[in-house]
Amino acid sequence: MADAHTFSDRYRQGMVTRRAVLGDHHVDRASSAATAFDQPFQELITEGAWGTVWSRPGWTKRERSMVTIALLAALGHDEEVAMHVRATVNTGASREDIGEALLHVAIYAGVPAANRAIKIAKHVFEELDAEQAA
Repeated sequence: MADAHTFSDRYRQGMVTRRAVLGDHHVDRASSAATAFDQPFQELITEGAWGTVWSRPGWTKRERSMVTIALLAALGHDEEVAMHVRATVNTGASREDIGEALLHVAIYAGVPAANRAIKIAKHVFEELDAEQAA
Protein backbone atom coordinates (compact mmCIF):
# COMPACT_ATOMS: atom_id res chain seq x y z
CA MET A 1 0.00 0.00 0.00
CA ALA A 2 1.41 3.39 -1.00
CA ASP A 3 1.70 6.01 1.69
CA ALA A 4 -0.13 9.32 1.36
CA HIS A 5 3.02 11.13 0.19
CA THR A 6 3.43 8.93 -2.90
CA PHE A 7 -0.04 9.45 -4.32
CA SER A 8 -0.24 11.40 -7.56
CA ASP A 9 -2.20 14.59 -8.03
CA ARG A 10 -4.62 12.57 -10.15
CA TYR A 11 -5.15 10.14 -7.26
CA ARG A 12 -5.74 12.99 -4.82
CA GLN A 13 -8.24 14.61 -7.23
CA GLY A 14 -9.85 11.21 -7.72
CA MET A 15 -10.37 10.81 -4.01
CA VAL A 16 -12.01 14.25 -3.81
CA THR A 17 -14.33 13.38 -6.71
CA ARG A 18 -15.01 9.85 -5.46
CA ARG A 19 -16.03 11.22 -2.06
CA ALA A 20 -18.19 13.93 -3.67
CA VAL A 21 -20.07 11.35 -5.75
CA LEU A 22 -20.23 8.26 -3.53
CA GLY A 23 -20.06 9.92 -0.13
CA ASP A 24 -17.52 9.69 2.66
CA HIS A 25 -19.21 6.69 4.30
CA HIS A 26 -18.95 4.55 1.17
CA VAL A 27 -15.35 5.55 0.41
CA ASP A 28 -14.26 5.10 4.03
CA ARG A 29 -15.85 1.64 4.10
CA ALA A 30 -14.16 0.62 0.84
CA SER A 31 -10.82 2.01 1.97
CA SER A 32 -10.92 0.33 5.37
CA ALA A 33 -11.87 -3.00 3.79
CA ALA A 34 -8.94 -2.88 1.36
CA THR A 35 -6.21 -5.45 1.85
CA ALA A 36 -2.75 -5.80 0.35
CA PHE A 37 -4.44 -7.90 -2.36
CA ASP A 38 -6.97 -5.31 -3.55
CA GLN A 39 -5.27 -2.05 -2.56
CA PRO A 40 -3.73 -1.69 -6.04
CA PHE A 41 -7.25 -2.01 -7.49
CA GLN A 42 -8.57 0.68 -5.13
CA GLU A 43 -5.74 2.96 -6.22
CA LEU A 44 -6.40 2.20 -9.90
CA ILE A 45 -10.10 3.07 -9.76
CA THR A 46 -9.47 6.15 -7.63
CA GLU A 47 -6.87 7.48 -10.05
CA GLY A 48 -8.32 6.20 -13.32
CA ALA A 49 -12.08 6.32 -12.98
CA TRP A 50 -12.42 9.11 -10.43
CA GLY A 51 -9.27 11.17 -11.02
CA THR A 52 -9.25 10.93 -14.81
CA VAL A 53 -12.76 10.32 -16.16
CA TRP A 54 -15.10 11.64 -13.46
CA SER A 55 -12.90 14.71 -12.86
CA ARG A 56 -12.85 15.89 -16.48
CA PRO A 57 -14.44 19.30 -17.06
CA GLY A 58 -16.57 18.43 -20.13
CA TRP A 59 -19.61 16.95 -18.40
CA THR A 60 -21.35 17.60 -15.12
CA LYS A 61 -21.52 14.96 -12.43
CA ARG A 62 -25.24 14.66 -13.27
CA GLU A 63 -24.46 13.81 -16.91
CA ARG A 64 -21.71 11.36 -15.96
CA SER A 65 -24.04 9.76 -13.45
CA MET A 66 -26.76 9.10 -16.06
CA VAL A 67 -24.30 7.66 -18.57
CA THR A 68 -22.67 5.50 -15.91
CA ILE A 69 -26.00 4.09 -14.76
CA ALA A 70 -27.00 3.32 -18.35
CA LEU A 71 -23.70 1.58 -19.09
CA LEU A 72 -23.74 -0.44 -15.89
CA ALA A 73 -27.36 -1.45 -16.50
CA ALA A 74 -26.59 -2.47 -20.09
CA LEU A 75 -23.70 -4.61 -18.87
CA GLY A 76 -25.72 -6.19 -16.06
CA HIS A 77 -23.55 -4.91 -13.20
CA ASP A 78 -26.32 -4.87 -10.61
CA GLU A 79 -24.33 -3.92 -7.51
CA GLU A 80 -22.72 -1.02 -9.34
CA VAL A 81 -26.12 0.11 -10.67
CA ALA A 82 -27.44 0.26 -7.11
CA MET A 83 -24.36 2.13 -5.88
CA HIS A 84 -24.61 4.72 -8.66
CA VAL A 85 -28.38 5.15 -8.28
CA ARG A 86 -27.73 5.85 -4.60
CA ALA A 87 -24.98 8.31 -5.58
CA THR A 88 -27.44 10.44 -7.57
CA VAL A 89 -28.27 12.07 -4.24
CA ASN A 90 -24.84 13.68 -4.64
CA THR A 91 -24.67 14.09 -8.42
CA GLY A 92 -27.94 15.89 -9.04
CA ALA A 93 -29.36 13.28 -11.40
CA SER A 94 -33.07 13.02 -10.67
CA ARG A 95 -35.27 9.95 -10.64
CA GLU A 96 -36.65 11.17 -13.95
CA ASP A 97 -33.11 11.34 -15.35
CA ILE A 98 -32.51 7.75 -14.28
CA GLY A 99 -35.78 6.68 -15.86
CA GLU A 100 -34.82 8.33 -19.15
CA ALA A 101 -31.39 6.68 -19.09
CA LEU A 102 -33.00 3.28 -18.51
CA LEU A 103 -35.41 3.82 -21.40
CA HIS A 104 -32.32 4.20 -23.59
CA VAL A 105 -30.96 0.99 -22.12
CA ALA A 106 -34.19 -0.78 -23.08
CA ILE A 107 -33.90 0.29 -26.70
CA TYR A 108 -30.14 0.05 -27.21
CA ALA A 109 -29.17 -2.78 -24.85
CA GLY A 110 -32.37 -4.73 -24.35
CA VAL A 111 -35.54 -4.76 -22.34
CA PRO A 112 -34.31 -7.41 -19.86
CA ALA A 113 -31.31 -5.27 -18.89
CA ALA A 114 -33.51 -2.21 -18.41
CA ASN A 115 -36.14 -4.19 -16.52
CA ARG A 116 -33.54 -5.50 -14.07
CA ALA A 117 -32.04 -2.03 -13.57
CA ILE A 118 -35.49 -0.50 -13.04
CA LYS A 119 -36.15 -3.03 -10.27
CA ILE A 120 -32.82 -2.16 -8.68
CA ALA A 121 -33.49 1.58 -8.93
CA LYS A 122 -36.95 1.19 -7.40
CA HIS A 123 -35.45 -0.74 -4.49
CA VAL A 124 -32.80 1.95 -3.93
CA PHE A 125 -35.47 4.67 -4.09
CA GLU A 126 -37.49 2.80 -1.43
CA GLU A 127 -34.40 2.66 0.80
CA LEU A 128 -33.65 6.35 0.26
CA ASP A 129 -37.26 7.30 0.99
CA ALA A 130 -37.22 5.21 4.19
CA GLU A 131 -33.95 6.82 5.30
CA GLN A 132 -35.37 10.26 4.62
CA ALA A 133 -38.58 9.48 6.54
CA ALA A 134 -36.63 8.22 9.58
